[in-house]
Amino acid sequence: MGTIAQLGALLLSATILLTGNGLQTTLLPLRAEAEAFSALSIGIMGSNYFIGFVAGCLTASQLVRRVGHIRVFTAMAAIASVIPLLHILFLAEVAWWFLRAGTGYCIASLFLVIESWLNERAENAVRGTVFSIYTSLTFVAIIAGQVLLSLYDPAGFAAFIVASVIISLAAVPVALTAIVTPAQIQPGRLNPLRLVRLSSAGAAGCFAAGLVTGAFWSLAPVAASSAGLDARGVAIFIGVTVLGGTLSQWPFGRISDRVDRRLVIVLSAGLSALTGFALFWASRSWTPGVPPLAFAFGAFTFPIYALSVAHVNDLITTESFIEVSSGLLFLNGAGAVIGPLAGASAMQIAGPGALFAAMAVAYIVLTLFVLLRMSKVSRPVEMHSADYVTAVDTGITAPVNYDPRNEEAPVEPRA
Repeated sequence: MGTIAQLGALLLSATILLTGNGLQTTLLPLRAEAEAFSALSIGIMGSNYFIGFVAGCLTASQLVRRVGHIRVFTAMAAIASVIPLLHILFLAEVAWWFLRAGTGYCIASLFLVIESWLNERAENAVRGTVFSIYTSLTFVAIIAGQVLLSLYDPAGFAAFIVASVIISLAAVPVALTAIVTPAQIQPGRLNPLRLVRLSSAGAAGCFAAGLVTGAFWSLAPVAASSAGLDARGVAIFIGVTVLGGTLSQWPFGRISDRVDRRLVIVLSAGLSALTGFALFWASRSWTPGVPPLAFAFGAFTFPIYALSVAHVNDLITTESFIEVSSGLLFLNGAGAVIGPLAGASAMQIAGPGALFAAMAVAYIVLTLFVLLRMSKVSRPVEMHSADYVTAVDTGITAPVNYDPRNEEAPVEPRA
């Protein structure tokens, strides 16, 4: 517990930051809808966030090497806290596109600092515990952000000011911490095609998870609002979705440690697709059914990224984990950039509820692809070289980039 206590400042900063960003992530699509932004415009705004997010994950390490962890964190927190206020000053679609890209870059940079710091300071004996706490706090903070949203009218200015204040406060624990700063971050080589050759099923899972979660975080508040939910109802919708994803991580992970992980990916993606179609129907015909179906959708959707990452990790031989992690992050981010645009197009063609059908189609394709790979390449359970580790794929924090294994156990790639 000594290590965990020492890392308390970092965990507190992460929790505060996610609360403010979680509030902003749901607030902006609702306000954009109130300002009569088109679904496509809101989708572009969401895609730009993930463009900035991926750019931050891939380039912020250069800033850290130049000026250090604490300076990067405080600078990015300052910029990220200003951006919600700029949204109020510039109520224009194009301005919001660029502002969202700026937020994405800042948030990715902030969590690059936090997660690299946690990864270095957490000893192997407590690493899993530290990141389990970190992941749990992530989900709690996102839900807290939705609770805050329910207290304010998205058509006003108060929620933007609250988001700005909270993000500003996130810099305080890190700025005052006495923990020794970590060594310089080593950039990873980016080679997504090599990952596809290593594990096409795992790479496809990361990409599909990005498609769906990118579309969800960018457009689900608008779809839920169009289904008849007020701002409080939308906040509950997002909150219960995240809660479902929180509670399902452990059982899906434990099952995947005992069978071929691809079977669990197929199960999770298939059930998520069915739930997505049910949400499409409920958004048109049964509004009271939207929140409980959202819980099921989150429960089946959010584990897919972690399952896919675990499957790829099972197959690593001589590859650097940083290289693999960077590639998976790129595939996930690329999906998250495309997802909002595809979802917005579906909404314009078939109505707001079509977002859920579009996400369901993405997971049907993933299900069929993984089944096809399994029919061609068998893989014994004994090939697992790493236990499943809960990973965040919420779209408002960086997926956890750390090697869950205390010892490498090279295996031959087969899928």
